Amino acid sequence: MSFDQAFVTLATNDNYAKGAMVLARSLRNHHTTSKLVVLTGPQVSDPCQSVLKKLFDEVRVVDVLDSKDTAHLAMMKRPDLGVTFTKLHCWTLTHYSKCVFMDADTLVVSNIDDLFEREELSAAPDPGWPDCFNTGVFVFQPSMATYEKLMQYSAEHGSFDGGDQGVLNGFFSSWATTDISKHLPFIYNLSSIALYTYLPAFKQYGGNAKVVHFLGQMKPWSLTFDPKAQKVRGGSQDAVASHSSFLLDWWTLYSREVLPLLQEHYGDQPFHSGCVEEEECQEASAAASEASRLSSEERRERWERGQADYMGEDSFENIQKKLDAFLK
Repeated sequence: MSFDQAFVTLATNDNYAKGAMVLARSLRNHHTTSKLVVLTGPQVSDPCQSVLKKLFDEVRVVDVLDSKDTAHLAMMKRPDLGVTFTKLHCWTLTHYSKCVFMDADTLVVSNIDDLFEREELSAAPDPGWPDCFNTGVFVFQPSMATYEKLMQYSAEHGSFDGGDQGVLNGFFSSWATTDISKHLPFIYNLSSIALYTYLPAFKQYGGNAKVVHFLGQMKPWSLTFDPKAQKVRGGSQDAVASHSSFLLDWWTLYSREVLPLLQEHYGDQPFHSGCVEEEECQEASAAASEASRLSSEERRERWERGQADYMGEDSFENIQKKLDAFLK
């Protein structure tokens, strides 16, 4: 085990804590030799904190930073991203020589310990604007000096998107042009929306994915899972489409290796596991479908913002049907 290197993630609430738990198990299952660290906010419940302590080598409660940049967050229709500033705390983990940060909505599907051979700040391009890096996965070197400079930069310049990605791209502004070795291959941060921007490439290279990133508002834990039928549902009647295999991987790992720990620590306390029987799944799916119906104009606007409904109307299956009909 590499005691001076660590994978780091962030959980500001119980939902993201569940994502962090699955991420931890996926890293362990693919035989990482590095430590696992999770930064948590005070909003994470005691049962979830207890499970995190079982799965991670270090659980550190930190103050939740918030950009409070309502203008830019409103532009992105993502007010929840303000607290992602809390990610900046990871530079304070100075008892590690090098770390890899991973968002809690990522899933490891192959060993990625080779990332520790990279230098700060190594990251994959963002699918929405490739001259920016996506902060879902990045290599960094903890340093209090860097942390203080980041905080000062944030105070003076803010963030162009209201979240951590804007401030980190502003601070590490030379990433796009200075050193190509700091550009991680896209397979280290395979974003779900990439299926729509370059489908042929996904067909060619998607099988080599090392990390899957469930970008956008719809997260695996916002769906439902029927363990008996081995089906993931949510968003629409034929919800599980383009990312069905990755979503099934996430839910299978959650139901087998995380849920038993949660049930143990919640005891008699009620909590939403997300695992329900077929009829309940259908009811939840129908309700979600009704709530998610959008006008064509609203759908277009979401596409332009990189927020396609890849689990519903904009699923790979539906897009392929329309393309086939057009080409014929």
